[in-house]
Amino acid sequence: MKRYRIANKFRFITSMVIVMLLGFAIMTAFLGFGRATASDKRSFVTVRVEQGDTLWDLASAYGPGNYDIRRVVYEIEQINNVSASTLQPGQLLTIPTDKL
Repeated sequence: MKRYRIANKFRFITSMVIVMLLGFAIMTAFLGFGRATASDKRSFVTVRVEQGDTLWDLASAYGPGNYDIRRVVYEIEQINNVSASTLQPGQLLTIPTDKL
């Protein structure tokens, strides 16, 4: 059996480090450790309707600020199965507070 001798220690250690880093990168790519995932969970707040409240007021007060108010009002109507004409004081509404 032939024995190998390390002629240059620096080159040997450098090449071993590179091989290990490549192996680690390949392993994490296949196992998905570096994979980013989006969160599909939405946040909601439950609000009791007071006398004089409108869907527009509630959407602007509790809804996400980076969306069009009309879209937030539509989402509130869809989630709660209500419309502006059927809104009653004391009614509980679920309002999305983040992404739509």
